[in-house]
Amino acid sequence: MGKSDTREARYRRHHRVRQKVNGTNSKPRLCVFRSLNNIYAQVIDDAQGHTLASASTLDMEIKNDTAGKSKTGRAEMVGQLLAKRAADKGISQVAFDRGGFKYHGRVKALAEAARQGGLKF
Repeated sequence: MGKSDTREARYRRHHRVRQKVNGTNSKPRLCVFRSLNNIYAQVIDDAQGHTLASASTLDMEIKNDTAGKSKTGRAEMVGQLLAKRAADKGISQVAFDRGGFKYHGRVKALAEAARQGGLKF
């Protein structure tokens, strides 16, 4: 299985997830993207097509604190930061979109940290 086959398989899984998960104004979608070195998360209102809150390992608020931590530890920090930013915007409930990735490892760590930060999904 080559690189393009793996990517296409993830796109197919993500498409399957997106048929069921849709972000509304009252319950936006928490979308996760996991690259080789970083993890990104966004809270999206699909009805208007707007990103309401976002966080990643590249944000200046946590970039200095990520040194020496594992990728899973960095994902937890991103989840906490995203939950804080969403709470500042008045968002308490989201629909989780794992982006075609398994709910395991970094994706799971981000989701659980966001739950501990006050998001419900």
